[in-house]
Amino acid sequence: MRMYDEEYDAVSEAAGRGLWVEEPARRRRMPDPVRASAVRAVLVVAVTLTEASATFFLVLTGSWLALPMVLGGIAGTVVATWAVLDVWITRQMWNQRYGVVSEPSSAARGDGTWAAPPAGGRWAR
Repeated sequence: MRMYDEEYDAVSEAAGRGLWVEEPARRRRMPDPVRASAVRAVLVVAVTLTEASATFFLVLTGSWLALPMVLGGIAGTVVATWAVLDVWITRQMWNQRYGVVSEPSSAARGDGTWAAPPAGGRWAR
C-alpha cells in the first residue's frame, strides 16, 4: 500500500490538489419558485403517506381513530395532489415567463436572405 511506503509523502500530495473539486452540473438548477414548490410537494406527500400507513394499522386494529384518520387521509390526498399540480403549474409558468430566449430569426433581421412580397402584397402564381 502506498501510504506505508517510505517514499510516500502525504503532505506534498495533498498540496498538489484541492480539497474541493468543482464538477460541472449534469442539469441546470431548478428556478427557486419551482424548487420551493417541489420541496413543499415532497413534504406534503411524505406526511400523507405516513398518515395513510397509520390509518391502515388503525383500521386493522379496529380503533375508533380509524374513521377520523380515513377522513384526514382523503383530505391529505387532495392536498398532496394539489401540491404536485402546483409544481407542474409553477414550472410551466416559469418557462412561459422566463424560459424563452427571444432572438430574431434571419427573416426578421432583413439580411437579404428572403424576398419581400411585391408592392401589391400578394405573391404571383
